[in-house]
Amino acid sequence: MKKETLSTASCRIIRAATAAVLGTLAIALAACSSTANPTQAQPCLDEGRVLNAGFFAFFEPVSYSADMDPASPGFNNHLGYEADLLTALEEMEDSGLSFSRQGIAVWPDIWLRPAGAEFDIVGGGITILDSRTLDGTGQRVVTFTSGHILFRQSLLVRAADAQRIATHEDLTSDIRVGVLVGTTGESRLLELTGLASADGALAEGARLETSGGSVVSDGTSNYFITAAGASPNVSGRKRLHPPLETMPQVVYFAGGDAEAAMLDALDSGQIDAIGRGEVGNRQVTAASGGAYAVTALDAATETGGFTLAAVDAELASCIDDRLNWLTDDRRIGYAEWLDDPSVFLSRAQLWNQGMR
Repeated sequence: MKKETLSTASCRIIRAATAAVLGTLAIALAACSSTANPTQAQPCLDEGRVLNAGFFAFFEPVSYSADMDPASPGFNNHLGYEADLLTALEEMEDSGLSFSRQGIAVWPDIWLRPAGAEFDIVGGGITILDSRTLDGTGQRVVTFTSGHILFRQSLLVRAADAQRIATHEDLTSDIRVGVLVGTTGESRLLELTGLASADGALAEGARLETSGGSVVSDGTSNYFITAAGASPNVSGRKRLHPPLETMPQVVYFAGGDAEAAMLDALDSGQIDAIGRGEVGNRQVTAASGGAYAVTALDAATETGGFTLAAVDAELASCIDDRLNWLTDDRRIGYAEWLDDPSVFLSRAQLWNQGMR
């Protein structure tokens, strides 16, 4: 009898304790449900604010203008992969994101533009590099979103030269490679061919023709070229002559017509290859009807993102959350968009249906 009484008492204690635990758990769960993923409940922007978004106008199909003439109204009509990403961000409910878009014709230092007063966010196939967050004084003035597209470098050659110029090791001093000034296509080509070290220092004896005359590298950091900038003595560079026969010549292109000018130079035989990202080179090859080939694919990959002012780090993080949703944490990217350009709008609709 005593044993049964103790068992009954114990059960009462257990029931009371269990009820207390369950009550506490219910309160905790309620709290969690009201605060879970707060970025979904709070808009990224105050109501009525519109972000001034700058985009590089000449990187088809990632980011480009409907009209390549900077003086035309269509120049600010944004098209391409990143254009569709921004549109999907605007479609996501409770984000509060709205973009007023403006084309940018000049590439060098485009990533630093949000540090000024004209733009809040800038894109255009910009590879994420810590060095690109710093201004000329070394101060961190912009921040990148975490990344939404992968790149890797390659060579675009005439189809007839695909076997002759198959790898970077095939690039000798009698081969001329065209590059865009200030791009990862330039810096990676220099590194892969030994014309520059990993930190951008040009090989000793490399001679550059510049708008200010001819200069010869002494092999130190006094002469450097990186994807984030270059030493003043190599600004206005037009051509690089290699110090060794096992390295190529480099021919530089700049300005709004640089892409077209490089292709014209390749067609006419003024250059033998173009060093730039695989995405752009594949696009040209597909449209060429077999006239071009893509070779020398780089083993390394790059990640592209948008830049915002460093003081807008919280806004960048909020945008990041939504970019990660749209890309399914980078499982949906350029290839999926190329196959179905509506893929990001479809993801935005899922978000709006509560499937987050």
